[in-house]
Amino acid sequence: MIEAILALVFGLVIGSFLNVCIYRWPRDLSVVRPRSHCVSCDRMIAGYDNVPVFSFLLLGGRCRYCKAKISLRYPVVELMTGGLFFYFVYTLGATPTALKLCTLSALLVGLIFADLEERILPDELTKGGMALGFVFALFVPTPGNFAQSILWLLNLDLSGRPVWIAESAIGAGLPSAFLWIAGFLYLKLRHREGLGLGDVKLIAMVGAFFGLQGALWTLIAGGVSGSIVGTIYVKATGKDFATYELPFGSFLGAAALALAIWHEALLGV
Repeated sequence: MIEAILALVFGLVIGSFLNVCIYRWPRDLSVVRPRSHCVSCDRMIAGYDNVPVFSFLLLGGRCRYCKAKISLRYPVVELMTGGLFFYFVYTLGATPTALKLCTLSALLVGLIFADLEERILPDELTKGGMALGFVFALFVPTPGNFAQSILWLLNLDLSGRPVWIAESAIGAGLPSAFLWIAGFLYLKLRHREGLGLGDVKLIAMVGAFFGLQGALWTLIAGGVSGSIVGTIYVKATGKDFATYELPFGSFLGAAALALAIWHEALLGV
């Protein structure tokens, strides 16, 4: 339990940093400089006003100086990240698998909210996350047996890390290639972009963490939920189907988060 509580605290801090990334990376701003400041009055935020969740509550959701409203996204991201860290460490213990899922969940939370707000999936999260997925494949098994089947057909008797890395590479490569081709064909047929490269990179990142089966599950679940929710939202608000830009990456990210939480039931691992 102590480890889970520490994970919660660490997750809240990571969530606070994610809020900086969500705001700055889509705008091509540094996450290091300048220090955290109010986006309305540009006053620097003191350390005691930058404590995750608690500062938002104590300040009543407003800047101490200009009284401008602070987006509810800040405490939501912090609580989500902290809660996910707590859950994974509480259920899996302080293990490499828990560390892997905590890392993935933090990346996904950042991507979900960046896409919701700016319709951008920053490369720092997608490409960086894909690289981390390959790193984790060195010491945490990647779910799935597709790579093992291919190696068996090639009469290669391999196990352990080579198989985990191969499964991670296949999971990153095949679904993302399929998604890119689908987006390319849509562009050629409809003469407008229907899918961004950020979505392709996000699926590649998920595949690097969860292999082919996990990436395909995420793609299907995200696509179905995005279609249903998007259709309901467009009809309810009277928007134009032809011009409305659906934050597809947010639905993919939410599906991947669900996969991370229920990976044992969904992937059988």
